Amino acid sequence: MLSRKYRYLIALAHERHFGRAAAACHVSPSTLSAAIRDLEQELGVAIVERGQSFSGLTVEGTAVLDYARRMAAVEADFRLHLGKMTGGLDGRLRLGVIPTALSVVTALSAELHRRNQTLTLEILSMTTDAIVRGVQAFELDGGIIYTESSKIEGMDYLPIWHERHVLIAGSRTPAARHETLSWTEAGQQPLCLLTPDMQNRKTINRVFDDLGLCPQPSLETNSIVSLLSHVSSGAWCSILPLSVLDVVGIPHGVKVVRLIEPEVAWETGLITLARNPQPVGVDLLRNAACDVLRAEREAGSSASDVTARRAPIGLAAQRVPA
Repeated sequence: MLSRKYRYLIALAHERHFGRAAAACHVSPSTLSAAIRDLEQELGVAIVERGQSFSGLTVEGTAVLDYARRMAAVEADFRLHLGKMTGGLDGRLRLGVIPTALSVVTALSAELHRRNQTLTLEILSMTTDAIVRGVQAFELDGGIIYTESSKIEGMDYLPIWHERHVLIAGSRTPAARHETLSWTEAGQQPLCLLTPDMQNRKTINRVFDDLGLCPQPSLETNSIVSLLSHVSSGAWCSILPLSVLDVVGIPHGVKVVRLIEPEVAWETGLITLARNPQPVGVDLLRNAACDVLRAEREAGSSASDVTARRAPIGLAAQRVPA
């Protein structure tokens, strides 16, 4: 099994602070520091940049960290494999999810729980870049991202959900008087959108760019809850996947407006490291995702209805005929 010294190093790289890393490992800072020094002596290389506080890893330390993360992932998979052999599958899977997909991912987590009730699934709300880094660093078993962000060497991708975006309008905005609006008209509303670093915002901006538009939101936030709260105040509009409203419901006083000209849908799915054979945990995730995809296809949808749950599976950011 992986030495505790390597586990301390993984924690230090994650927390970037000796005290916090020690707390995460339930040891004292002096114990953690001594273990890192012992590891440096055993390997004959400097692992941590020396200074008054943690300032990063050396080049050699980064290589040791990569090895430690790989070995920790192998050990976790080995335990899952043994559990699968003995019928007592037990362990933890970590899944990073973009904020706008946190509502639809419940279908995946429910299917995974149905199949493996002793397994723990940890779901983390993260940006696309953080998800990709986490998967590559063996810190995540998989992630839910947009298809357009999935073209990454060394990664496997399984598309699952294909959904439309709608405009949600506060009661005092002009959009609240309409059933449908074009994207051009939507860009003229008082907008509250996710921050520019969020992939959902990037895809929305891309639609506006294609139309030669550059709307300036008067409020930006990286929180879906904050966004919904501001729209509920009546003063703002926003653009979100319809699936978000499936779970939280339509806030009081908020009007859901169908976006047309063009009608656009985005695809999200599961990204994992490309490995052969696949680790047990990744295999469990992908099998559950395939079942969710099959159920989505069988359920179908009435894509032209703004109250429909989701559009059928298709291409990312695809223009949908009216």
